[in-house]
Amino acid sequence: MSGNGMSPNLALNQLVAERQAAGEPLVHLGFGESRLPAFAPLVERLAAGARRNAYGPVAGSPAVRAAVAGYFDRRRLPTDPDRIVVAPGSKPLLMAIGLTVPGDVLLPRPAWNTYAPQARLAGKRPIAVPIPEECGGVPDPAVLREHIRAARRLGHDPRVMILTLPDNPTGTLAPPSVIRALCAIAEEEDLVIVSDEIYRDVVHDPDADYLSPAEVAPERTVVCTGLSKSLALGGWRIGAARFPDGPWGASVRDGVVSVASEVWSTLAGPMQEVAVYAFGEPEEIRERLRRSARLHGAVAREVHRIAIGAGARCRPPTGAFYVYPDFEPVREELGKHGVTDSASLARRMLDHGIVVLAGHLLGDEPGALRFKCATSMLYGETAAQQEQALAAPDPVALPHVRAVLDRVEAGFGRLL
Repeated sequence: MSGNGMSPNLALNQLVAERQAAGEPLVHLGFGESRLPAFAPLVERLAAGARRNAYGPVAGSPAVRAAVAGYFDRRRLPTDPDRIVVAPGSKPLLMAIGLTVPGDVLLPRPAWNTYAPQARLAGKRPIAVPIPEECGGVPDPAVLREHIRAARRLGHDPRVMILTLPDNPTGTLAPPSVIRALCAIAEEEDLVIVSDEIYRDVVHDPDADYLSPAEVAPERTVVCTGLSKSLALGGWRIGAARFPDGPWGASVRDGVVSVASEVWSTLAGPMQEVAVYAFGEPEEIRERLRRSARLHGAVAREVHRIAIGAGARCRPPTGAFYVYPDFEPVREELGKHGVTDSASLARRMLDHGIVVLAGHLLGDEPGALRFKCATSMLYGETAAQQEQALAAPDPVALPHVRAVLDRVEAGFGRLL
């Protein structure tokens, strides 16, 4: 369990910061941070909560749990505040769930690079299942049963399935038909579903048909969310989890609270002040979410266009702020430059000043020619530029955004 090493995206981000500080002109597409300034009303709430220095309840104050319950209520998931736990980010909640719920973990392949290491840290085996052709973030229902049964024949115990809606790394949202099929399999195979919905409010089309597995299989689905992506508060570390109604859900919640009491004690008081306001979703927060989703979608679609123009296959992005190009169609041409797998492809991108996260670091097949681009790093170097991008009806036409996109296009264009 001690052999995971540092999370590859965090290690890459640290390396890029050091090289940029040394003067290298790199375009950083390797780290999934929403590169936007903290919204002023959120900063005001943080300051207002600065004197909240008591520990408070482990699961969170009644006010913050009520606010998060209301957030879920407005998303067709009626929720009692007693079923909510808040934490310093969704990562520790996912880890605590892994420590509480028994069984090995079924993951999509590729997947966010934290799921598999967390499973191993919890003494579980991660079992990777290919994603559907049309989307990422979920195991392909057509092959899921086959992987479950193969794992059981090997003596493994797959009992937990993680879904990411929308997805990191492919930037896509699984359609309702796929979610229903997966929930049916979960019922038949008695799987717990952990639905990571931290990008739910970063769906590009406000009219998109979003279906949470908690709507289909409420008694077996735990939902995690947070404010890192939707409101660009990654460094503030605010996460929340919703547990199912009934005895089983209560037992999992109690297990998570037990882990929390020994690991993080409680979400910091000032952050609870922020969370009450943010999850309450007054109109200015809703408008900030709308503008952010519009910006993320516009820039992701432009990077998708660039990737296609460079010869890649790539699913059109529909949520979050990622694209996941596949350069298999130009394997022969890339081979002339020594590119034979995801690691060598990422190195060649770096040679041309573009930093990406190689697919094998996300559990993908090492020999595949795929990588993740985090497009949320392209909105500007200053808070003023980023706010300008948020306000613009056509952000990709802004000179400072267009300039960095042109650098990305030039880097992609020099691959072959």
